[in-house]
Amino acid sequence: MRISANFDGGNIEVINQDNINDVQLAIRPDVGNEFYQWFNFRLEGEVGNQYTLNIMNAGSASYTKGWENYQAVATYDRQTWFRLPTQYEDGKLTILVDLDCDSIQIAYFAPYSYERHQDLLAAIQVHPQVSLEHLGLTLDGRDLSLVKVGDGDESKANIWITARQHPGETMAEWLVEGFINNLLDSDCANAKALLDKANFYIVPNMNPDGGVRGHLRTNAAGVNLNREWQSPSLEKSPEVFHVTNKMKETGVDLFYDVHGDEGLPFVFLAGCEGVPSYNEKMAALQKKFVDALILTSADFQSEFGYDKDEPGKANLTVASNWVAETFNCLSNTLEMPFKDNDNMPDPMAGWSPERSIYLGEASLTAMLAVVDELR
Repeated sequence: MRISANFDGGNIEVINQDNINDVQLAIRPDVGNEFYQWFNFRLEGEVGNQYTLNIMNAGSASYTKGWENYQAVATYDRQTWFRLPTQYEDGKLTILVDLDCDSIQIAYFAPYSYERHQDLLAAIQVHPQVSLEHLGLTLDGRDLSLVKVGDGDESKANIWITARQHPGETMAEWLVEGFINNLLDSDCANAKALLDKANFYIVPNMNPDGGVRGHLRTNAAGVNLNREWQSPSLEKSPEVFHVTNKMKETGVDLFYDVHGDEGLPFVFLAGCEGVPSYNEKMAALQKKFVDALILTSADFQSEFGYDKDEPGKANLTVASNWVAETFNCLSNTLEMPFKDNDNMPDPMAGWSPERSIYLGEASLTAMLAVVDELR
């Protein structure tokens, strides 16, 4: 038996692998040791054997409620992901693997690799309405790339989308891939109508360093980017620094920050009701956007989610709150589950890359529903 995480986005440490009925593992914390929950590793063994994998430090992970009713994901071909029998008990996460091929990859959620990120950028740049802009470098020297879609007409609304501030929330970039491909589909009438009325500024991966390093939540400096928006710095959070500077240059009429939630088994939005400038227009736009997303995606719901901030008490270091307050615009954080959507469960796949992609397409239609009222 061999266990390895020495690849893009890999994360696991082997404590003891002498007994296939009690393989003891540990998740490596993010830089700074404040967060950990993401794992991603490869197991090679003997076909036909059952392996019992025990993640021994699960009980002190960042979000232990995330382990409740959670099932790890796995793949043999790095294309199709399925769920494995998983149990959390007494601070230990146990994953059962009946090995059908020589090698299996097991992860917290289906990874979105840095290579796939590069492939996405390369594939879409050939479209006549797409241009790529280099915003700056991350702390590890990787490119922070902005996808611009549209003709730049200043009379149009400016829609900003960001994903993977928290790098382990890979469903966010799966959603963005679906959104972009739908937006560029010449046969999609909704996409054509939306591009007639809006320019798009999309950052598919806000935290490439964290993604490659196998982090759950932070960048190369151990910083949670979604607490940096009020005062980002080149020393700690260049990713946010470069994006906020570009936003000030273009303006923002709608902001969509895409995330995943470890604990809640639902798809939901977190709005900006608590920002000081929240007003009746913003409230009306929020209701219309939520209603449209409910109609366009049966996976989305508005019953379960985070508690709304009290008026004037929003945390302005958070992206969606800072953008709403700075630009007085419709601004949301979209959350998807790591587990499954309890409203529409799928025992085999749970929440998946494919469902994330479809939600990206539905998000486009919801944006079309409000675009005429953004300014």
